[in-house]
Amino acid sequence: MIETPRHWTVRHFSQANPAGPGCDSVPALLRRLADAIEALGPAEVQDVVIESETTEHGPWWSGTVYFHLPEDG
Repeated sequence: MIETPRHWTVRHFSQANPAGPGCDSVPALLRRLADAIEALGPAEVQDVVIESETTEHGPWWSGTVYFHLPEDG
């Protein structure tokens, strides 16, 4: 007998450092993402993807957080 897989909604948000000088600060991006994750409340984080784009100020870091909430479950 095959069980029906459990499904849930995966939500996401993305954030980046402000454009310009300082856009290359990975610690600043991680703090920004951590603050946003804490503000979600009882969310379960599924994945965090960090990437960069090359600009005249150096790498411009951004991150996307994939998560679900208890009521999605």
